[in-house]
Amino acid sequence: MRWLVLALLCLQLGEGMVRIPLRKGRSMRELMREKGMLESFLKGDPGRKYQLSNAVAYEPLTNYLDSFYFGEISIGTPPQNFLVLFDTGSSNLWVPSTYCQTPACAKHNRFDPSLSSSFSGISVNYTLSYGFGDLSVTLGYDTVTIQNIFVRNQEFGLSLDEPSRPFYYLDFDGILGMAYPGIAISGYNTLMQNMLQQSQLAEPIFSFYYSRNPTYNYGGEVILGGLDPQLYSGEVLWAPVVQELYWKISIEEFSIGPSATGWGGPGRHRPVGPRAVFFRPISGHFISAFLQALGAEESDYGFAVDCSNVPSMPTLYFAISGAQLPLPPSVYVLNNNGICTVGVESTYVSSASGQPLWILGNIFLRQYYSIFDMANNRVGFA
Repeated sequence: MRWLVLALLCLQLGEGMVRIPLRKGRSMRELMREKGMLESFLKGDPGRKYQLSNAVAYEPLTNYLDSFYFGEISIGTPPQNFLVLFDTGSSNLWVPSTYCQTPACAKHNRFDPSLSSSFSGISVNYTLSYGFGDLSVTLGYDTVTIQNIFVRNQEFGLSLDEPSRPFYYLDFDGILGMAYPGIAISGYNTLMQNMLQQSQLAEPIFSFYYSRNPTYNYGGEVILGGLDPQLYSGEVLWAPVVQELYWKISIEEFSIGPSATGWGGPGRHRPVGPRAVFFRPISGHFISAFLQALGAEESDYGFAVDCSNVPSMPTLYFAISGAQLPLPPSVYVLNNNGICTVGVESTYVSSASGQPLWILGNIFLRQYYSIFDMANNRVGFA
């Protein structure tokens, strides 16, 4: 099956639709543990980027810290290549640049504006905030190329300063935000907006497929301009976006095995996208009850369980648009060289309704092909 999926990458696609292979790097957790910085890294709040402030094709993906999948794009004329995180939780595009001289920038591919005949500067600086750190950028315009898609006069950030923690250790160079314009730098079109306005997509849709057995060279695919029926079976379950900032949907109920928890219901919203964990409960009470139900204990490696108990652990159920989407323990428990941990992390993310806000990340999305419909403001699962 692996070779069949890889072979699909070679198929000719329709005009206006590209397949971008995704790569999966070593997990951030492994990298931080190697450098003796895991504890300090975990003290950061991964949901911080969801707290808004004013400063703020088929493509292969790669996985990182059990968190990130990334693929290649190009910027400039002639093109300069970068590995970027395809991020549905942010809306800005940025890459390291030669303006930045920190060790984090020097370790990565850097955009050199002097080498691009199509570059024009804006002389506007911003600070961009993410769950794993902040960086400062200056803005410019240039051509962005993704496979056979060409987006001209695209605004993007050129990094001025990137702190070593964690940017030095990241396997990808920059970030390509795919959320709504409402959380982008004001006054400039996002890459997704320009793709649509410049008629670069066959349909106003992008979709993600994650391999259940990812490697660095093949972690899955992001498809710009459509979806691939060969990567899923059955009907697509659609959920409307409830707020056009992040790809936020409502979940009616969350169940551990056959028992409903009461943690779902009206007002419980979940951003969906390629992230490290399948949910991050807003309340410590939820996470404590969840871990107790699974028999998990906090450890230096995360929320650990006995690997021999995984087959008998309960299946989790997410009620979305009237259907139950199961997540078996073989999916939500990560086995790293005989150390088994639950793919969950806790954070505080504010919400206008005061109801819990969770993130359905790549643990969930390895189980379900996900489709982001920009025209109809809805998310599909299959």
